[in-house]
Amino acid sequence: MDFNVKRLATEAGLFLTRAVQFTEEKLWQSEKTNLDQDFENLTVRADCTKHWTEKILRQTEILLQPNPSARIEEFLYEKLDMKAPSRITNSELLGQHMEDAAKEFGLESPYGSTLVKVGECERRLGAVEKDFIQTADISFLSPLRNFLEGDCRIISKERRLLENLRLDLDACKTRVKKAKAAEAKVAVVPDFQETRPRNYVLSASASALWTEEVEKAEQELKTAQKEFDRQAEVTRLLLEGISCTHVNHLRCLHEFVEAQAAYYRQCHLHMQDLQEELRRCGSAWNPAKSSVSVSPCSIHPPQFAPASGTRKAKVLYDYDAADCSELSLLADEIITVYTMPGMESDWLVGERGNQRGRVPVTYLELLS
Repeated sequence: MDFNVKRLATEAGLFLTRAVQFTEEKLWQSEKTNLDQDFENLTVRADCTKHWTEKILRQTEILLQPNPSARIEEFLYEKLDMKAPSRITNSELLGQHMEDAAKEFGLESPYGSTLVKVGECERRLGAVEKDFIQTADISFLSPLRNFLEGDCRIISKERRLLENLRLDLDACKTRVKKAKAAEAKVAVVPDFQETRPRNYVLSASASALWTEEVEKAEQELKTAQKEFDRQAEVTRLLLEGISCTHVNHLRCLHEFVEAQAAYYRQCHLHMQDLQEELRRCGSAWNPAKSSVSVSPCSIHPPQFAPASGTRKAKVLYDYDAADCSELSLLADEIITVYTMPGMESDWLVGERGNQRGRVPVTYLELLS
């Protein structure tokens, strides 16, 4: 109990000394030990790294999981060291709804069978999204979290300790300065009013007392300076480690880009497979044949000269018309084409039934 009381009293006195020193510095009544410029630059770099790492981490989490409630739930599971339950993605949920709707509309109907195919594709997209989220969390988010929760906290702790030791060092400098000033005052202006032996004894005692106080303060200053220098070196080494952190985060960033590229590539392949399957089944939607929307072309169709020198052409790729003067195309269909005076060399006039418009030559294979 006595030990705890003494320790508490010592810590309280130390805290009070630091508070007084801090207040005097703010009021410009005491000098402050400044660190070298290289150290300050390292400190600024560490703060900047922490700031932007937090922003990148937070925004990446939003990208991977836009639902804030789901993010909070995952955060709580992580802090409780529990495995979060598997969550269905929006694509998988959409696919499930499409498949349920197909059962209601009839699996044999064109709409129902197409809903089944699209629903299965959405489920595959959802599975690919889950793999991407898991890969991104392991290869990118986890290293960023480890840096913020590990290295950053250690650096902050050591910097706080360095600041406390700096306050102790400056407080010792202030005590040495005050003790030397008092010693000099006693030595130069002795407290004599009469030439009695008693006054000489008192003056000698005061001078010896202040000399002893100066020696004690200087010894404390040496100890404080040694501890401050040691802590400054430890903190400097930690701050210099930020360069290694940047290298590590660069590698993680490359892995994140590779994972994101693989995710979009797989999604693109699944959508291409779906398009091919719908085209084979005759379920592909042809915007040229659609009567749902009314465009300005249906009111004012483009005017072309009468056909002359017509030829047949096979469409190589799907093409969506950019405006009402062009004709939308589907791969493998046969259309009639011909040229017009003044038309660019890489364009032809295409005709399909009552529909007519410009078509790009690169999308066609002219037949004899």
